Amino acid sequence: MSIRKLPAPEANPETSPYWEAAKKGVLLLRRCTACGRAHHYPRALCPFCFSDRLEWQAASGKGSIYSFSVMQRAPVPYAIAYVTLEEGPTMLTNIVDCDFASLRIGMTVRLVFKPAEGGAALPMFTPD
Repeated sequence: MSIRKLPAPEANPETSPYWEAAKKGVLLLRRCTACGRAHHYPRALCPFCFSDRLEWQAASGKGSIYSFSVMQRAPVPYAIAYVTLEEGPTMLTNIVDCDFASLRIGMTVRLVFKPAEGGAALPMFTPD
């Protein structure tokens, strides 16, 4: 079975804590201290209230598939999905280490990290 190669992410000052935590196997979210809502992907302003009062929060690594698509005709087939995390945010990610035919909306999933080119760790999910 071929391995799908993924490019390493480009960190910037806004996202570098996120990628450093990923190297340690931790998925970070941003939580707004003004409105209390968590969001993903990391950014400098809350997408709900536009406050800059944000803090990092470690995610539980648990979620469920909101929607997914399997790319069967790609040179190396893969599945992408929107996963709704226990903390509330929905993130676009890959579903790995499973039979793609078994994927279902609402299926519970757990966090795994897979290497990108250059050694960076990418958050992905697998059925729980």
